Amino acid sequence: MSDLKVTLIQSQLHWENIAANIGMFDEKINGISEHTEVVFLPEMFSTGFSMRPEKLAETMEGSAVQWMKQKAAEKKIIITGSLIIKENGQYLNRLVWMLPNGTMGTYDKRHLFGYAGEHEQYQAGDKRLIAQVKGWKICLNICYDLRFPVWARNSIAADTNAPAYDVLVYVANWPERRNTAWKALLQARAIENQCYVIGVNRVGNDGNDIYHSGETSLIDPMGEIIYQQSHNEDIFTYTLDRNRLEEVRKNIPFLKDADKFQIL
Repeated sequence: MSDLKVTLIQSQLHWENIAANIGMFDEKINGISEHTEVVFLPEMFSTGFSMRPEKLAETMEGSAVQWMKQKAAEKKIIITGSLIIKENGQYLNRLVWMLPNGTMGTYDKRHLFGYAGEHEQYQAGDKRLIAQVKGWKICLNICYDLRFPVWARNSIAADTNAPAYDVLVYVANWPERRNTAWKALLQARAIENQCYVIGVNRVGNDGNDIYHSGETSLIDPMGEIIYQQSHNEDIFTYTLDRNRLEEVRKNIPFLKDADKFQIL
């Protein structure tokens, strides 16, 4: 397994304006000057964290997903982020993992943010998505999922004797007023799961005048903060080091001692 180059985009979002957000992220991705392989966008990157899916939801054939497909093919990269989708009469906060060949994986947010009424507007998912690229296994999550460690728990597979995943990802619209929890829990998830953790958040005020300070982060398997950006828009590219990951797991092999359980 070789190293993996990833890019994290921390950005303001145009409130409930799909076309403006697609245009903005198109420009930002065009502006990435160095080689990258996976680009991470925030939660609901095409609209902001809106509770008006009846106005904003698109199908999987809609403009935002089609843009992801076209851009991934054009740049020969993987693009991932979540957006509002309507499917089978239900609204979903759905993360799309889009490959350059048009193949995609999806993850519907498991833990809906009841404090904002998300559970009243959207249908919860019940399946994890662990994507693979260049031998790396990447577990994909959305925002509020971060508060529930059991859902993200890494484990040793009996058939391969290897951890279930290598990188844990959270795309988010996480407000500044709770950013202490955001930063602490991202670091905790890296330490307890012996993996890289990526948290991609937005910045700026949303349509409800809630401020987001970002703190988009990249954390190594020992919990060391590689990158953390506050308040400003930023695009950060970094090479995930496979040797570093394997060294940590070899020298401190505590995942094999973890409790065994199943999520019902």
